[in-house]
Amino acid sequence: MTVKLTVISALGSLVWGTLLAAMRVSPVPLMRGFGTAYVNIVRNIPLTVIIVFNSLGLADIFGVTMGATDFKIQGFRLAVLGFVAYTAAFVCEAVRSGINTVPLGQAEAARAIGLSFSQTLRLIVLPQAFRAVIGPLANVLIALTKNTTVAAAIGVAEAAALMKTMIENEAQTLLIGVVFALGFVVLTLPTGLILGWLGKRLAVKR
Repeated sequence: MTVKLTVISALGSLVWGTLLAAMRVSPVPLMRGFGTAYVNIVRNIPLTVIIVFNSLGLADIFGVTMGATDFKIQGFRLAVLGFVAYTAAFVCEAVRSGINTVPLGQAEAARAIGLSFSQTLRLIVLPQAFRAVIGPLANVLIALTKNTTVAAAIGVAEAAALMKTMIENEAQTLLIGVVFALGFVVLTLPTGLILGWLGKRLAVKR
């Protein structure tokens, strides 16, 4: 469940975060304002508040079920929605920092040959930006993997919820805690090493 939460939330965060980064560098003031406001607000709200709001606010008050009839599936989808909404703000800032590393002359040259803003961003700027921020995005992914434990707050049976149940049933707090801690190390350490190596291999030479 932890791996599923991480993978699906990471993909959603990458898409939404990239769109937010595009808004933040957009020539349209309204889009820049929305992107800036979203990032500044969401980054300063605790993740637990967002996850619990999704369950108690969206589901219980507004009746948002995310197309699920089963309570467990609904909780999983609401958790993913919360992780995407929160993590995308950090992805946005990482991607925006990568955009800022691309020389301004390249964008000006693209406009000179008639490319639109979206074409310039998609064909020239973003490919270089992503190569420059593989390392920072790896850190965001590792943080997301650890943050999935917050989903236990709304009953999603990921690692933290399972650990709590096992401790209650087995009363082996230290042993169970060590096992789950090592489990997260196994998930996050190879991710950081592989993406760190990939970032160095694909880094744009200036």
